[in-house]
Amino acid sequence: MNLEQNKENAIAFYKMAYEGDPKSAVEKFIGAEYIQHNPDVADGTQGFIDYFERMQKEYPDKSIEFVRCIAEGELVALHTHQTWPGNDQYVTMDFFRFDENGKIREHWDAIQQIPKQSANPNTMY
Repeated sequence: MNLEQNKENAIAFYKMAYEGDPKSAVEKFIGAEYIQHNPDVADGTQGFIDYFERMQKEYPDKSIEFVRCIAEGELVALHTHQTWPGNDQYVTMDFFRFDENGKIREHWDAIQQIPKQSANPNTMY
C-alpha cells in the first residue's frame, strides 16, 4: 500500500466529486465495488454520483477545505471544513478504505455543524 498516494487520491476524489464532477471521480478513483455507509447516500457508485450531482445543482456555491489527512493500512481519514450557502459551516470526518490497487472501495463519514457559540475557546480543528 502506498499511503501517500492513497492520501492524495482520497483528497482528489472528494474534491472532484464535491466540486461537481462525481462521475469522473468514480471513474478515476473507485474500485470494482463501492460500499457506502452514509445513510443519506444510496449504496454503490450510482448512488454516489446521484447524490453529488444533486448537491452541485442545489448548492453550487458550497466550498471545502481539507484540514488534515491521515493514512494507516488500507484506510485514509479526511478532516474537512465545509461552508454552505448562508454561511452554514460544518466539520466533516470521512474514512475511505482502499484496495490493493489503490482504489477506493468503502466510505464512512460523520458531520457536525459548527455552532455559533462554544463552551471553550478552542476551534473544532
